[in-house]
Amino acid sequence: MRLLIVTTLAAAALASCAARTPRHDGPAATNFDGTRFHNPEPVVKTFTEFLRWRMTREPGHWEFRADNYRGSAPPERVEGDAVRSTFVNHATVLIQTGGVNILTDPIWSDRASPLAWAGPRRFREPGIAFPDLPPIDAVLVSHNHYDHMDLPTLAQLANEHAPVFVVPLGNAAYLRSGGIDNIVELDWWQHLTVSNVTIHAVPAKHWSRRGVYDTNRALWAGYYLAHPEASVFFAGDTGMSEHFAEIRQRLGAPDLALLPIGAYLPRWFMEPQHIDPAEAVGALEMLGARHGMAIHFGTFALGDDGQDQAAAELERALASASASFWIPRHGESRDFYRDRGLAKRQSPAPEIH
Repeated sequence: MRLLIVTTLAAAALASCAARTPRHDGPAATNFDGTRFHNPEPVVKTFTEFLRWRMTREPGHWEFRADNYRGSAPPERVEGDAVRSTFVNHATVLIQTGGVNILTDPIWSDRASPLAWAGPRRFREPGIAFPDLPPIDAVLVSHNHYDHMDLPTLAQLANEHAPVFVVPLGNAAYLRSGGIDNIVELDWWQHLTVSNVTIHAVPAKHWSRRGVYDTNRALWAGYYLAHPEASVFFAGDTGMSEHFAEIRQRLGAPDLALLPIGAYLPRWFMEPQHIDPAEAVGALEMLGARHGMAIHFGTFALGDDGQDQAAAELERALASASASFWIPRHGESRDFYRDRGLAKRQSPAPEIH
């Protein structure tokens, strides 16, 4: 019965988005064979492996919590030499610098799923209420998995903020299917400038799929934001590989690196596409980043790691490392100054249970 339920839900989710399968029309390249995108190091995910994981999994504990950070609403703009980073939660971060407001992988929906009644549900409310967002100038989408490309949220942003949507190659078709335009597609190492912030698409070790027939038909990426006062790296979803060192070699060591730490168990299934907390510390070192910020934890139960496990494992890894790594509260903001590092903007609010 359990197998039947899992199979039925998976088939329904995949079939719901099978009608429109994008086809990237571009020449073959180092990461594209003319039909599908790929990593230098292969990441292969089969439905059989997915079923094996679902049937043998030992998930950690998760519960709904309301202890988000209760700070003030974000300012409309951040000028001068500061970079303000606010952890909404999951991989959604508000980056404010040079008068430009940027959102990464925004999701305000209750489920990371094509279905309203099934799929991973939210265990924390977003750390910023959607109406409290400042004007959004650019939205960065790292890849097409449902916890990173949430079309209802993207459509609401398009209607209320009219930002430019930056996506890796092959992903514009998904957004257009949701009635969204003003999209710029980037290949790895291409860039776009918004005001005084240059947005570079950079490699990630991952994969893509939203429907039955579109596996790796669209590219995945991280982003490197270059501003005269500071640089910020957003990893998206990624496994461990030499791409972190290559990013540093090509673009320089970032001042702040937003690195995922959750959905890393079981390692036999998650390791190719998701770094674990200890690897996040290693990635920070490979990047040469001055400071790290943990993302992709504590919101959606996507792996077998428990709700608090990723943050606890990162703290243990940091005990034997010299890295500066911030584990934010949901909704918490910090200002970054290149000469002074990361500083708390305000004292922590009391927990609400």
